[in-house]
Amino acid sequence: MAKTLQISDAEWDVMEPIWAAGAATAADVIKQLRATHDWNHSTIRTLLARLVEKKALAYDVDGAKYIYRATVTRDECVRKESQSFLEKAFGGNVAALLTHFVEEASLDREQIEALRKLLAQKKHPQ
Repeated sequence: MAKTLQISDAEWDVMEPIWAAGAATAADVIKQLRATHDWNHSTIRTLLARLVEKKALAYDVDGAKYIYRATVTRDECVRKESQSFLEKAFGGNVAALLTHFVEEASLDREQIEALRKLLAQKKHPQ
């Protein structure tokens, strides 16, 4: 994924149904997003066009239909967003980020144990 690719929150919402389906027509994306967003079809089409311009989406034409597919995976975008958040909010300090979330989160015993195991694996890689 290009280091400069920045996806806005609205663009992220447009990407979700495409990532989920693998490919989707503009009509499919519009139908899904109108169920959860108060956006008209031209807003969604504008967001699709922006994502194509950013090279986050590509499309094929089938008659009058545009079929969109992601050129970046959701995992790639999650990694990029996570890194950006880590740098912006915590100056790149992973320990500070983890400390913040552990202190602020309500964790049950299973979650705490899963975190302990994960940290132990980091301490003693196999």
